[in-house]
Amino acid sequence: MKKIFVLVFFVVLILSACNPSKLSFSEIGNVPNNVQDKVDSNLKLQSITDGGKGYYIIFHSSGDVETDLETQEDTVTIKFNVTNMQDDVVKQNTYYLTTGPEHDVIDVLVNGESIPFDNVTIQ
Repeated sequence: MKKIFVLVFFVVLILSACNPSKLSFSEIGNVPNNVQDKVDSNLKLQSITDGGKGYYIIFHSSGDVETDLETQEDTVTIKFNVTNMQDDVVKQNTYYLTTGPEHDVIDVLVNGESIPFDNVTIQ
């Protein structure tokens, strides 16, 4: 009985290691140089892939940004809520997104309105 328990434990451990990709989304302060070199400050929304590991999402805004993340079936929705708008200041907000194999679509909402990526870069 003890051998069966140990065998089941190792099978579960191995299977969980086969799918290491988990959904995560966080703001990053230190953008790698190879990514920053590809950022265009004239674009509002960019996506730069990290060699298939994840996505750097660059959002230029003229206010404070609050974020939320939702999933529904194969779609990941990133919600940006921009407040305290200032016309003369544009700030680069950089986030890192990892998705699971079940996620095929990334949708971005800014203050409730869906906007497309201005540029998608694949490394």
